[in-house]
Amino acid sequence: MRRRSSGSAAEEEGDDSISNADSTASSADGAGARSKLDGQTPKKQLKTLQTSSPPVDTKSTTHELDRRKSTDKRPSTARSRRPSNTNWKTAESRHGQLERNRSMEPAVISVPAKEAIVNEKMSESRSIPRRPRIRSPWSCSLLTLVTTLLAILLLATILHSFVSRQLDTKGCRMSYMRPSFAKLSDFDTEHTRFASKYSVYLYREGMVDEDTKVKGVPVLFIPGNAGSYKQVRPIAAEAATYFHDVLRHDASVINAGTRNLDFFTVDFNEDITAFHGQTLLDQAEYLNEAIAYILSLYHDPRRSERDPDLPDPSSVIILGHSMGGIVARTMLVMPNYQSNSINTIITMSAPHARPPVSFDADIVRTYKQINDYWRKAYSQKWANNNPLWHVTLISIAGGGLDTVVPSDYASLQSLVPDTHGFTVFTSSVPTVWTSMDHQAILWCDQFRKVVVRSLYDVIDVNRPAQTKPRADRMRIFKKWYLTGMESAAERTLSQKEPTTLLTLEENSNSIIPQGERLTLRKFGQSRKAKAHLLPIPPQGTPGGKRFTLLSDQKLDRPGENGRLEVLFCSVFPLHPGQSATLFSMNMDFSGDSTGSTRLACKNAASDVIPLPASTRTTKKPFYLDGEEEIVPFSYLQYDMEDILDHQFVAVVDKTVDPTPGWVIAEFSDNVQSHRVRSLSLRRLLAFGMKIKLPPLRPMVTEVKIPALHSSLLAYNLEMGTQSCGDEVELFTPLLRQYISDPYESKYFVNVKQANINLHGVSPYMPPALTHQSAQDGLAFQFWTDPTCNSSIKISLKVDIPGSMGKLYMRYRTVFAAFPLLIVALVLRKQFRVYDETGIFIAFTESLDLCLRQSLPLVLLALTCLSVSLAGASSASPQPASTGFWGWGSNATESAIDYTKNDLLVGSQDPFFWFMVPLIGLVCVGVVVTINYAALALTHFCGILYGWLSVRPAWLRNDDRRRALSPAFAPSTPRRRVLTTAMLLFLVSTVIPYQFAYLVACLVQIATCTRALRFAREARSNTNYNFYNYVHSIFILMLWILPINLPILVVWVHNLAVHWLTPFSSHHNVLSIMPYILLVETLTSGKMVPRVTSRLRHVTSLLFFVIAIYAAIYGVTYAYMLHYLVNFVAAWLVAIHSSTSPWTFSGISSMFDTEDSDIDRKRGKTP
Repeated sequence: MRRRSSGSAAEEEGDDSISNADSTASSADGAGARSKLDGQTPKKQLKTLQTSSPPVDTKSTTHELDRRKSTDKRPSTARSRRPSNTNWKTAESRHGQLERNRSMEPAVISVPAKEAIVNEKMSESRSIPRRPRIRSPWSCSLLTLVTTLLAILLLATILHSFVSRQLDTKGCRMSYMRPSFAKLSDFDTEHTRFASKYSVYLYREGMVDEDTKVKGVPVLFIPGNAGSYKQVRPIAAEAATYFHDVLRHDASVINAGTRNLDFFTVDFNEDITAFHGQTLLDQAEYLNEAIAYILSLYHDPRRSERDPDLPDPSSVIILGHSMGGIVARTMLVMPNYQSNSINTIITMSAPHARPPVSFDADIVRTYKQINDYWRKAYSQKWANNNPLWHVTLISIAGGGLDTVVPSDYASLQSLVPDTHGFTVFTSSVPTVWTSMDHQAILWCDQFRKVVVRSLYDVIDVNRPAQTKPRADRMRIFKKWYLTGMESAAERTLSQKEPTTLLTLEENSNSIIPQGERLTLRKFGQSRKAKAHLLPIPPQGTPGGKRFTLLSDQKLDRPGENGRLEVLFCSVFPLHPGQSATLFSMNMDFSGDSTGSTRLACKNAASDVIPLPASTRTTKKPFYLDGEEEIVPFSYLQYDMEDILDHQFVAVVDKTVDPTPGWVIAEFSDNVQSHRVRSLSLRRLLAFGMKIKLPPLRPMVTEVKIPALHSSLLAYNLEMGTQSCGDEVELFTPLLRQYISDPYESKYFVNVKQANINLHGVSPYMPPALTHQSAQDGLAFQFWTDPTCNSSIKISLKVDIPGSMGKLYMRYRTVFAAFPLLIVALVLRKQFRVYDETGIFIAFTESLDLCLRQSLPLVLLALTCLSVSLAGASSASPQPASTGFWGWGSNATESAIDYTKNDLLVGSQDPFFWFMVPLIGLVCVGVVVTINYAALALTHFCGILYGWLSVRPAWLRNDDRRRALSPAFAPSTPRRRVLTTAMLLFLVSTVIPYQFAYLVACLVQIATCTRALRFAREARSNTNYNFYNYVHSIFILMLWILPINLPILVVWVHNLAVHWLTPFSSHHNVLSIMPYILLVETLTSGKMVPRVTSRLRHVTSLLFFVIAIYAAIYGVTYAYMLHYLVNFVAAWLVAIHSSTSPWTFSGISSMFDTEDSDIDRKRGKTP
């Protein structure tokens, strides 16, 4: 094959598409003369180079010829001689077989003069075979258009559903405070190396507690990603006010060890921790040092006002928001952690299970280290081997309104056993009953009250740890945060001693017959206090029974004088005169009767479960600011095992005047009140589900559907009305939907229609710490008025439009990785066509070919893989091996692979096989949209470039216009090498490589702009080849840019706060060098050479590996995509370099002075 050193765009185009004869016939810029020269022997070539004048176009005018003769004064030999022409060899002898097999591509893309273009067109018209035309990059086939429109429609449907369907109602009331902060200035560089970046403050509430000395129990608040230290205000203000107004006046509480809470808060300068693992580790290291300093304040009499008789605090309670909760868990893993300095952690909207994004290798690695440490600690058999044995961790999630962090990620199911922590949603918390967004969880008034009261309940200043034992803390947290109806909820009745002596008449008619229901529609009808007794059924009743009571009145505790009190009583043969000494309360309803029955009773008020009131006037479980307060219902629920030690349930009506109010109490059969519907998702999707509650039914009916456990589906529930005839209904239907792990409950009052959605089994979530044999699924609990003897019809259907919106929060990170599957396949097709035909087709044309061939097959294979992975995920784990040394794990335990749901779409249910093609379809539309946006940007920049560029005066010279003008005016190789070396030096020392990547993207935009301009002016295949090539590389780099931008934001933020300490993980020169070399090579206008040997399969394989990796591992390990594309860039640089072999003399010539270059160009003086 012949070799050319340079040539016109027309000639290059002809070599790609027409025969040698046509190329020889072309007269553009002496192409024919050069063809004859190439065909000579080496000796004759050397002689010709030394003696012949440059070829002259025979069609040039006489005036132009004369002017050329007048201007060219140097001999032709001087112009054609090379500096080292004595050692000149033929192309074949210099470069061997590589040059013979290499396609004849130009070194610099060039624009021919007008005459050359005219001659090219004339030559084309004479030749029989026509040159194939390259499609416009804007062209779009019908298949691509239809696919894109479907994808855009699907994406718009998802987004519309996300913002408008299946939405939780906002129910937070506003909180108010008078904040003041005291900075701990003494915590300086003597204590921590981060003193110049971070700082610690002590919160004090104005007009309540303004003393800056510590005197209570230390609590440390950790803000989240880009959070402020001032976010502690609502909770800290409530804590100060509640202690000042209530607790300090209660002597029993003070004696029990309750003191004020000293809230400390950390100013991280709004650090960005969600994207950067090193920042997370820095914060954890700083906080451990801050805790040591905070605890030292209580030892200093000048800074502390604590009672000297109390032990000095040895631990701090942690309150973490968002990523602050992850920092809190990281603190226990750090080398500078002081043992047992943390034993209570409450996190709010914290993504414990997995990182929110995986753009940074450090954040993924740090998450893995933290979670592995916690799992290993809690898998120890003996408490002495568990460093976290005394730690309790409560994770509180905001629910559907939190659109910053998926609430599924707040689950502790894979990290902490039930004995040490749990996950609960704010919609489950009693008296809160509403979802919250990511920030509202900090200031929501009804929720902050619950948090503060739970904290005051767990502290005990009489202990060095400042908190009660772990088991007591867990019991208190469950009481405050769980509904009380969970299987893990504990009843206190059996742990109490009888406090009330109830005396009744011997022949009292207040005993309800066995099996009947007690219903009171009004209190005080008998004009005196009255006790209604329900006999407790004997043990062993067929089917099992449970006791339930519901009232719109608050249940009295011992000593309170309300309307209603509920007692569990046993017959107590007491001798006269002993009641005052044994019982604190005495209720005598015997009157003047001589015979009486005495009962020893326990008060049930401590086990009451508040339920949202459901009446004709209520619309929501909560009330907002400015609305009338809604008093919740009181509900009691006991299994027979909890009350077997008693014979009667006494419902005491203590009012003496007719008073509005009602109560219903009954013993119901579990067979009637519990139903399990074992229907599949496919059947539910096709036919829905219908339930009919019979007229004679218990007050509470529970329906469990094990198949409903996925968080990707939403449902519509409709409930018919109940008719009560002449009687007025006591309450309207109340619905609770719940799942047991995590603890999520939602209430619907006065329910007729309800939007059902849940945070159950979610994509990419790790499996539970302990294997569960079966999913409990979603359950519904219906409270209906049993006095209305009418049936109620209930229907449940899958809400397909509403389910579309649930895909957004679970799969939004897919768009950082999955589109690279499409882009990589498109570039793979482009390079394959280019290596075969010499035509580098446009991005849209290649996408059209992929849509017809490779992409459907790849998506089909990935779909099959997804179904296989989902089936494997739902299978039971195999017994673990004992390890190489025999002590790796207990052989009786089951090995749990916590990464088995990290692949592909993360689905654990084969039912969602369609997620792969659905995501693939959406990503095709996104890729097409981004491609056209990049085209529009390039064309816009091209227009600006045309306006701003000024033609040099010498271009007006007709002689010079004829001469070939390079399409690009690249800088000298020496300047490019120095620029690249300087940039790499800065990457290795000061700037992160992500900044250099952003610069490379901007340079690539400029390259695309110039390539487009000259391609439009020259309109040759070669120039369009180069434009399509650089545009496709730009699209590839554009999809890697989002992976690098978050780290760049962290670096810029650190500069803004004057923190200049570099992060070692982001100064790897090899991570950016291939990108820089490739972009620098493209700025010179060099088209990538064709690879016709077997090495062309390497290019295809690299792009295929990127495509498969992006689909399978991209969501969990997105940061790896940068390195994979980095390999591709290195390979392309190697291909480019194959046409420009480097020699020591060539490298040294780059650094010669400009004078020597000028002298070399002038040649010898005659």
